[in-house]
Amino acid sequence: MDELPIGRRVAYWRGRRKMSQQVFADRLGKSKSWVDKVERGVRRLDKFSVVYEIADVLQVDSQLLLGKDVERRPETQNCIDQVEVEEIRAALERYDQMSAFFQPVPHSPPLLEMRKAVSHAWLTYQHAKYGVLARTLPKLLRDAQATDSAHANSEEAPQAAHLLGQVYQIASSALRKVGEHELSWLAADRSIAVSQRAGDQLLAGLASYRVGSALLALGRVRPSLEVNVNIANRLAPGHDRTRADQLSVYGMLLLNGAMAAARIGDSATVRDLLCGAEQASLQLGGDFNHYWTSFGPTNVQLHRCATAVELGDGRTAVETHEGIDQVGFNALLPERRAHHYLDIARGYTQIGNIEKASEMLLEGDRLAPSEIRCRPLAHEVLSDVLRRTRGAPPAPIAELAEQMGVGV
Repeated sequence: MDELPIGRRVAYWRGRRKMSQQVFADRLGKSKSWVDKVERGVRRLDKFSVVYEIADVLQVDSQLLLGKDVERRPETQNCIDQVEVEEIRAALERYDQMSAFFQPVPHSPPLLEMRKAVSHAWLTYQHAKYGVLARTLPKLLRDAQATDSAHANSEEAPQAAHLLGQVYQIASSALRKVGEHELSWLAADRSIAVSQRAGDQLLAGLASYRVGSALLALGRVRPSLEVNVNIANRLAPGHDRTRADQLSVYGMLLLNGAMAAARIGDSATVRDLLCGAEQASLQLGGDFNHYWTSFGPTNVQLHRCATAVELGDGRTAVETHEGIDQVGFNALLPERRAHHYLDIARGYTQIGNIEKASEMLLEGDRLAPSEIRCRPLAHEVLSDVLRRTRGAPPAPIAELAEQMGVGV
């Protein structure tokens, strides 16, 4: 798009933001005719102040409108930026499955190659390398869609669908981390349909977990609670020996349901769901990463902390945190541990211990910088810490704030 005139770029991003010319004009304080002339190139944009105002309304970097490469600030190098979000969005808007009905898919990677790429993407996510993941996700989505289409009528169709379902889930999780909740919901919803074609109940269950997470992030708390609990009930362990991966997916659905129940202040449901998850974790017998869940007794304890924070009970969250088995905690992947430090930072702010809240943010940043620097929630917590710090903040917190672009 770099070679397009600026008016065409304005039209492109206006379309991306689902704005009519009239709505866009109203937000700029201009006439619809003025917008139409700009987009057609009849009227020149020769004032930087106007370009900056347009960029602000469209929520894009002004450099994009000027056809220049966006300068990535140090704090965003490992995050998902605006350009990458749009590339992921474009990949999600593809409908290769429909196209395959009319013409052969021009290229699709071999299944073995796709398996390796998907496994690598999961590990990249669980190590909180969000910037690296963002730069590979658009191509991975296109390749997985092409592979799924190419094998639609073959014996490998379930395998190809399984890989695509995983990629949608990876995209959903990464997008939710950086606040792109609508896109996260779309990717998770796509994964449910694809997982059914793959014939894998556990993958579909995990897709439901992603849908529940996206709904919770969107503020749709009761639907989130319902989808998690309903699917968990369908995967509940029976009298016979239950598979470890089934216990893991079942347990994570209960934990996600507990988070939704905590959001609406339903402490009784929180206790019930956490109890069910704990029983599943004890039956599992340890912390494992079946179906990329990191589920086990330690993760249940982390969710006890997180639900306590959601209920506004920071003291219980902190006390639970102090009793967590350190061996089990240190064995968890970086994303899970850094996420927990962010939760506990919130807990400490609830009880007024700003110094310990700062320590938790710094600990999370040392472990997995992207989990702290890329998440809107972490920006909110850091802003709260700075606002409540008496005098000048400690140098490490001031430096983190500067790197994250949070005002001291």
